[in-house]
Amino acid sequence: MRKHRLIAVGATLLAATLSMSACGSRAEEGGTTGESSNKVAKIGVIAPLSGDLSALGLGIRNSVNLAIKQANDSNAIPGWTLELAAEDDEAKPDVGKNAATKLAGDDEVVGVVGTLNSSVAQSVQPVLASANIAMVSPANTNPTLTQGADLTAPKRTYPNYFRTCTTDAVQGPFAANYLIGADMKDVATIHDKKAYGQGLVAAFTTALESGGGKIVAAETINPDDKDFSAVINKVKSANPKAVYYGGEYPQAGPLSQQMKAAGLNVPLMGGDGIFDPAFIELAGKSSDGDLATSVGAPTESLPSAKAFVDAYTAGGFSEPYAAYGAYAFDAANAIINGLKVSLKDASDAKSAREATVTAIGGVSFDGATGPVAFDEFGDTKTKVLTVYKVTGGKWVADKTGS
Repeated sequence: MRKHRLIAVGATLLAATLSMSACGSRAEEGGTTGESSNKVAKIGVIAPLSGDLSALGLGIRNSVNLAIKQANDSNAIPGWTLELAAEDDEAKPDVGKNAATKLAGDDEVVGVVGTLNSSVAQSVQPVLASANIAMVSPANTNPTLTQGADLTAPKRTYPNYFRTCTTDAVQGPFAANYLIGADMKDVATIHDKKAYGQGLVAAFTTALESGGGKIVAAETINPDDKDFSAVINKVKSANPKAVYYGGEYPQAGPLSQQMKAAGLNVPLMGGDGIFDPAFIELAGKSSDGDLATSVGAPTESLPSAKAFVDAYTAGGFSEPYAAYGAYAFDAANAIINGLKVSLKDASDAKSAREATVTAIGGVSFDGATGPVAFDEFGDTKTKVLTVYKVTGGKWVADKTGS
């Protein structure tokens, strides 16, 4: 009899332990502070959570998680508990498409924050659009994602797609004007053939030439290249004052290092895809003087971002919020603001998908990055950018403007 009592007590303790463990796991994935009878709605994340660009993707995921936790803690949507559903796209279009298909098949998913890469977004957009799931990107900058392939006759292709960051149509010219103002008018361009890099260089080239500058060489690399000696030799012979690179830091860092080692001692400038401490680590000490544009003003300098930075720090996340954390936080809150309308009288999450898209189109609030609102294409109405320069082994803000 005593033996049976001990078994019963042990089973009870085990059940209690498992229950507590499960609650802890849910808290890490957005948490739940509401009643257990609450209906569930999920906000997905599609971003690179592994691989070379994971530093950016994890910052996005964590920032969305923070927004979800805050919404649950404040009971922002009475009767509903929000949960995070994060998927790793590995920065690959086919993997991103599979992630989108998985999220679209989950009836509790009502919105998605992502993607990081414009090339991945091209695969994800039609999947989420067919399911009427809102997609808000904190990082996609290719203009065609919102305005279609013919930018001379812009047409919104996917009504469910929005973004909180400004586009290459603004970022490229901002970089070009900076170099012209710094008397670096002869520029060589290099891009990685992906949607983001190609679009960025195209916008930069048009603006530089319109401003009186000259493209002295236009070259490309492959995304998986590691030895850039051939393209460096071609560019070096053109005697540029600067090299403008369209792509991301895993290639940009080594490219900068190899440029300087080969005697091409001019600044490498890129877009927000190279704006990360990892670029400096890869490029080494010779990266001082290299340049990058990034969306918005420096997060740490914005009074509007202080609450986000403080909450993120207090949240105890293992990874930094990185370049897009604040924009991901605002993207998640754009979805949450939409859900306050769409879920109010909804019987289930899936039935609120279309209404959520409509509601997000009309949101207007003060976010971590400043005012958050979208134009008729789904683009952010805020067009602020900053040029950063590598100084003493760190990115330092050099110029902020619109």
